[in-house]
Amino acid sequence: MSAKADIRNEPNFSVLDETDDYIVVNKPAPLQIHPGAPNGARTLWHGLCDMLAYEIANGGQVSIINRLDRETSGVVLVAKNAAWARLFGLAMQNRQVSKTYAALVHGSPDWGEFDLHAPILRAGEVSESDIWVKQLVHPDGADCRTSFRVLKRFAEGFTLIEARPETGRMHQIRVHLHHLGLPMVGDKLYGRDDRCYLEFIDTGWTPALQKRLLIPRQALHSKRLELTAEGFHGTWEAPLPDFLGMIGPP
Repeated sequence: MSAKADIRNEPNFSVLDETDDYIVVNKPAPLQIHPGAPNGARTLWHGLCDMLAYEIANGGQVSIINRLDRETSGVVLVAKNAAWARLFGLAMQNRQVSKTYAALVHGSPDWGEFDLHAPILRAGEVSESDIWVKQLVHPDGADCRTSFRVLKRFAEGFTLIEARPETGRMHQIRVHLHHLGLPMVGDKLYGRDDRCYLEFIDTGWTPALQKRLLIPRQALHSKRLELTAEGFHGTWEAPLPDFLGMIGPP
């Protein structure tokens, strides 16, 4: 086995597809996409730079096309050179990209499929909020649309739901599910108790948070990405994590 193949067994992420021009990986949670503070934890970008060191040394680059929250897992598309970064970037800009997610939520809706059109804005714009990033559904917000479909209902009181965002607002799927009364398992901000978000920042993961959130990450997974560009069409899928298995016994 080559040295390059050895690097590909790195546990941080797995490769779903690769050509000379792009690579598609399955990012796990809670791996962050891009570096933040200097000398911070390793990110997907660091791992890709290691993996593609030969390509980079020969004029290539690492251009991550679609970004996921650190606690969201799933398909990430990466261009290896400037030409394909531009091609994919234009496709994103022209909305020639279809994204499909899966989420495990508390509760069971009385519908099998549901299209939600509910505008979103930052909570602090219309009310007092000590969480700056928090979003909420509000009539003065930006246009926001998500299509939902039930994939599986569990006797334990959870439901696996497919979500297809038609717009790309911050935290869109999580906000819309919360608005529908279906808080996502493990979601510190839009779950059953948004105080978990500030508590986690102060204390890190604790047994008390485990009891309330059940799992240490939000149960959201980017399971499918489809992109159409000039002379190109690609579809990639990442296997679902076992969200229910992460919860364990009560």
